[in-house]
Amino acid sequence: MPYYSEKLSGLRLKRVYDIATPRVRQYLDVELEYALSKIKPGDMVLDLGCGYGRVIPRLAKKAKMVVGIDSAIESLRLGRELLAGIANHNLLCMDAASLGFDESIFDVVICIQNGISSFHVDQTRLIAESVRVTKPGGIVLFSSYSDKFWADRLEWFELQAQEKLLGEIDYEKTGDGLIICKDGFTASTLSAEDFLSLTAGLDATVKIIEIDESSLFCEITSH
Repeated sequence: MPYYSEKLSGLRLKRVYDIATPRVRQYLDVELEYALSKIKPGDMVLDLGCGYGRVIPRLAKKAKMVVGIDSAIESLRLGRELLAGIANHNLLCMDAASLGFDESIFDVVICIQNGISSFHVDQTRLIAESVRVTKPGGIVLFSSYSDKFWADRLEWFELQAQEKLLGEIDYEKTGDGLIICKDGFTASTLSAEDFLSLTAGLDATVKIIEIDESSLFCEITSH
């Protein structure tokens, strides 16, 4: 995830959410609420691509323990400052596609807000690693954007580009769920068919759920 490590971390990443439109804020809230609905008191939760820990306060109120991982040192540094008062969390620098945990550790693993595309890693391996560290009967949640959310998503990225958080959007190459900026930033999406293909070899039950006409969730129950 070099772009987020080198160009869009720490306070710059936080600004991305500060400038979100009301519709994008609704999307973020609804997506998080769906993830929270899968967490029970006493659960161990892993947040992949946690950034500066934006969702960890909400997760920590419901879970026994939340572990957030990210590859951007600056984001983790900011997260440690912002989350200093929350005891039941830990932030670690780690590659989401090569997790440094034993098998069957977590009750819930979440990778929301299209992290599966943002990481730019082998997606099959990323999902397999997430399932590996999840207890039997535990849940892994990956989300991408619904195609119905395209106009609102593009508007949000345009705002980011205007504030120079991202490079100028290349409109000749942008479309069909893919956003490309002239500085090398790319953000794709996954369809239901993509998720089903990526999870086809897993010993798990897979469901695809669209919520709020903004998020597409791949919900994996580990066997």
